[in-house]
Amino acid sequence: MYGSGNGINLYKKANVTTAGPQRLVVMCYEGAISSLKIAQEKYGAREYEAKAKAVQKVQDILALLVQSLDFEKGGEIARNLNALYTYMVRRIIEGDLKRDMKAFDEVISMLEELVSAWREIGAASQDVRARDGQEGEPQTRMLAGAC
Repeated sequence: MYGSGNGINLYKKANVTTAGPQRLVVMCYEGAISSLKIAQEKYGAREYEAKAKAVQKVQDILALLVQSLDFEKGGEIARNLNALYTYMVRRIIEGDLKRDMKAFDEVISMLEELVSAWREIGAASQDVRARDGQEGEPQTRMLAGAC
C-alpha cells in the first residue's frame, strides 16, 4: 500500500504539524545544518548539482526564518536574528562562490549555537507548562513547509 518512503514522509509531516513554534525553529536550524553538511560532502565529491540543491535549501530555510520574525513583538531580538540570518546567507553565498568551505563551517557553528539555545528555551517552557498544568497546543507555522 505505502512504500517505506511514504511512511517516513507521513511521519515527518505529522511531526511538523504537531510541533510548537519553538520546535519548528529548532527543526529549521537542524535542517539548515544538515543541508550545509551535505553541501560540503557534495562539494568534496565534485557533485556540484547536488551541492547547489543543498545550498539552496539552506537559503530557503533562512529566508523562511526571516519571514517568520515578528518585529513588533520581538523587538531587538527579532532585529538581531534578522541581521544574523542575513549575514549567514551572505557567508553561504560567498563561500559557495569562492569555494571556501570554512564559510560553511562558520555558519554551521552559528546555527549549532542557536539550536542549542532554542532547545534550552523549549525545555524551560515545557517545565513551566508542566508546573502550571498547561498542555501545549499543536501549532502549524509557515516554517513547517521548509524545515
